[in-house]
Amino acid sequence: MTLAHVNGDAAGGFGSGFQHPWSGLDHIAAMVAVGLWGAQLGPPAIWMLPVAFPLVMSVGGFLGLIGVPLPGTEIGIGASALLLGIAVAAQIRPKNLAWAAALVGLFGLFHGHAHGTELPPGENGLFYSLGFVIATGLLHGCGIAIGEIRRWSGGAKALRALGAVIALCGVYFLVQAVRPE
Repeated sequence: MTLAHVNGDAAGGFGSGFQHPWSGLDHIAAMVAVGLWGAQLGPPAIWMLPVAFPLVMSVGGFLGLIGVPLPGTEIGIGASALLLGIAVAAQIRPKNLAWAAALVGLFGLFHGHAHGTELPPGENGLFYSLGFVIATGLLHGCGIAIGEIRRWSGGAKALRALGAVIALCGVYFLVQAVRPE
């Protein structure tokens, strides 16, 4: 009987974690933007940025799971959409990709913390974390796939326009984050 209970927690934890990144436009916009920017920059950024984000996001998720506070989490999430959207819209090409990876990682820390603090009661933290990391990877993959439009005539302009839309969403998220309730 105990084994069935553990499997239930694991399945529920994974499902809850997998669903969380899809539950808010703020997460979707930033995670897709990571893939878009990576695709826009090309190799090795096309894999470096989508790897840096979930690696550092896992640290943020762990901090959230164990209750370590991270001030400004919602501001960091809003800023991630704004700044990543600007990076895509302006076709920012850092000379040193380590800076881009560090910026993406910093944003991952905030997103991970938000995921970690929202672990539903009674869920398995390990499987919940695994779920949100896999969902994040899929969102990055969506961004990379969309970013491939850059290869088509007019695709680079469309990609830049999409970056501008994400940046505008980021402004909205920031306003919501700092707005008094």
